[in-house]
Amino acid sequence: MDVTDRLLSWKFAEDFVVERPDIALARQHSIELGVEAVQPSVGAHLALLAAASGARNIVEIGTGVGVSGLWMLTGAPDAVLTTIDAELDFQQHARRAFTEAGIPANHVRLIGGRALDVLPRMNEGSYDIVLVDADPAGVLEYVEHGLRLVRRGGTVVVAHALWRGKVADPANRDDATEGYRLLMREVAASDAVTSALSAIGDGLLQITKLAE
Repeated sequence: MDVTDRLLSWKFAEDFVVERPDIALARQHSIELGVEAVQPSVGAHLALLAAASGARNIVEIGTGVGVSGLWMLTGAPDAVLTTIDAELDFQQHARRAFTEAGIPANHVRLIGGRALDVLPRMNEGSYDIVLVDADPAGVLEYVEHGLRLVRRGGTVVVAHALWRGKVADPANRDDATEGYRLLMREVAASDAVTSALSAIGDGLLQITKLAE
């Protein structure tokens, strides 16, 4: 398969997903506010992961305006989503999106504040999925906390893992890009997890915990 064929296949996969009206509306609000939401293909994958794992408790680092949270609750409608973001204004938009989508209030916990202040206070081994979709400068620490929080068999998911296409290009050596590369090297070298990197969206890294 040549480069053109791969690009066509990637575009077909990206365009394959049709979002529900409530998620599409949240995405439109995200665009208007200048908040980068996960792509529809990534959202569909998150919903599938939530459904396949029978997720009951989910943590999201980076609420945005609720696009990724809505996708995960699509796959696991009985789950409780705990979502953390320092941008309280964005969280208010997310709260409205969850309400308009008919998500029960007791299924969403919105926590305002820096994730690195909040995560240490959360119970370890208590969550099925942790989604990391926040400041790339903190990705290593977020994943470290995520692996502490998920149960054995739980999964930490890192959005934007290919970081705007830069990770695959060795000429790009900015701090964010190097941080994602270091994360992948450390994950690949660990016997305590199994991982997979997908090229959907801006890259999606999945890390499943095998041992404590």
